[in-house]
Amino acid sequence: MDTFNSEIIAYQISDHPDTKLVLNTLEQLDNLSGNTILHSDQGSTYTSREFFEMARKKGVIRSMSRKGTPADNAPIESFHSCLKVETFYNHKEPIGSNNIVIEMVKNYISFWNNKRIFTKLGNQSPVDYRKSIT
Repeated sequence: MDTFNSEIIAYQISDHPDTKLVLNTLEQLDNLSGNTILHSDQGSTYTSREFFEMARKKGVIRSMSRKGTPADNAPIESFHSCLKVETFYNHKEPIGSNNIVIEMVKNYISFWNNKRIFTKLGNQSPVDYRKSIT
């Protein structure tokens, strides 16, 4: 999530929260400014040598939450809460496959970025706000 406009700029879904997952997500990030900061928790995936090296090569400044301080990740935690409440918790039938989950997340991110308006963005979607200032 770009905290400038709350736009989801990269994501990956996996059965395993491993280093490969974060590397694949980081690989999606192109055309980064020299001041890009990637904030994460202190999980082993974000402290791995592979992640460190890829972030360095992309010119990404790494930032990590303090131990036991999930509030440091409030923007993305808030997004995850909205995702769950607005999709999964409203789903009337049991979700029968990973493909359904993947499609729900993909659709929600598209909605979030392109349709969902934010007061802090002048009642614009994240994408519309980004376009309005460039």
